[in-house]
Amino acid sequence: MKKILWIALIVLVAAGLVTFMVIKQQSGYTKVFTAKLVRQDLTTVVSGTGQIRPKTYANLGATAMGRITHLYVKEGDHVKQGEIVATVENVQEQAQVTGQQAAIAAAGTDINGDIAAEKTDEANVEDAKADLEQKTLDWQRAQGLYQAGIMAKQDYDAKKAAYDTDVAKLDQAIAQVNQAKANTASARAHLLTQKATLQANENALSLTEATAPFNGLVTNEPVREGETVVEGIQDTNGSTIMTIADMSVITAEVKVDETDIANVQVGQSADVTVDAIPGKVFKGHVTLVGDQALLRSTGVATLQTTSGTEEAKDFKVVVTLDNPSDDLRPGFSCTAKITTAHKAGVLALPIQALTLKPLPSTSSGSGSVQAATTTPTQQPQGVYVVEKDRNGRLRAHFVAVTTGITGTTMIEVLSGLKPGQEVVTGPYKTLRVLKENALIKRDTSIPQAVTSTT
Repeated sequence: MKKILWIALIVLVAAGLVTFMVIKQQSGYTKVFTAKLVRQDLTTVVSGTGQIRPKTYANLGATAMGRITHLYVKEGDHVKQGEIVATVENVQEQAQVTGQQAAIAAAGTDINGDIAAEKTDEANVEDAKADLEQKTLDWQRAQGLYQAGIMAKQDYDAKKAAYDTDVAKLDQAIAQVNQAKANTASARAHLLTQKATLQANENALSLTEATAPFNGLVTNEPVREGETVVEGIQDTNGSTIMTIADMSVITAEVKVDETDIANVQVGQSADVTVDAIPGKVFKGHVTLVGDQALLRSTGVATLQTTSGTEEAKDFKVVVTLDNPSDDLRPGFSCTAKITTAHKAGVLALPIQALTLKPLPSTSSGSGSVQAATTTPTQQPQGVYVVEKDRNGRLRAHFVAVTTGITGTTMIEVLSGLKPGQEVVTGPYKTLRVLKENALIKRDTSIPQAVTSTT
């Protein structure tokens, strides 16, 4: 029994000595995570959320007051330009059109009668001219015979009277022709008035019919047959019968944070995902970048509000989809990931490796204190590079770097580092307090993922 106790005691002592040596050997070292720099492709992406919207859509409002008699389409139906989609009761308007058409037909008949009378009067003028021509010859012969003393005064007077009568008849016939032409012109003008009235009546009738302004999809139909609608008056909106959207050009209208909007430009490519269609990505390109900031809480432009409250702001960005799908519907929630920059084969650095160079410490009195911060000091950004000292120990050496575009987890290195160099990437708390030339040791354990609880 004593032998077993002695063996156990020896084992414990040996383990204690090993532990003590290990602790002593590792004292003064800081465990860190490291990574080696490599070249890779980097893409900068800006995200925004919003809704799917058609580029062109129209709210068909009521243009006449009355009861809806027919709705020829329903939500989700496709319509063609000029197609009648709804009608409002139009008995009175139809009666006015029919009555005016009859009035125009009667006016046309009157014109035909006036034209016939005009032709008759013109024929009478020709007859009067022929008679006058004959009477003129008789009167001229009578003058010769009377001057020669061959014709009696009574016969001479009769010839003269006959001539004067035919002159008067011709003048009367010509006046009748002029009167007939005036009647015809008046009838034609009356016909034009009747046609103008018919045009107004037909317009009033057309206002009782709602037609599709373009080929599209019915996306909203807030009314039903039998309901009464009214047209808008001055500043009062009228009833909306339905909304038709041109789904040939679909856009994603999203809001982008003000800190990212400077990098967004028209023409940049974007990937759009729709919550209602999981697993599918729609390719698109930016076609509009808003120039007014929108308050995130209300969506109102900052220029339209008098509130002095400082709050987060967004900017509207419109992405036009290159190949829209029939499955898309206006109002679907979506997310657009806009590629604002892309570089191939650049030297990339994990973002979490970036830190600020510690401020130098100065001696003051009995201890060492941080440099005074009464005047701002620009701390260069950089990384801690892993280097070996003369004894083969690993040390952290701060190197200032300049950076370029930023990817999801990596950032481009423009200067300060070379491919293959090893840098300290964490932990974050360690990077904050790591000192220049500090002894370090690689932590080969896998960092635990940060989890969140609800």
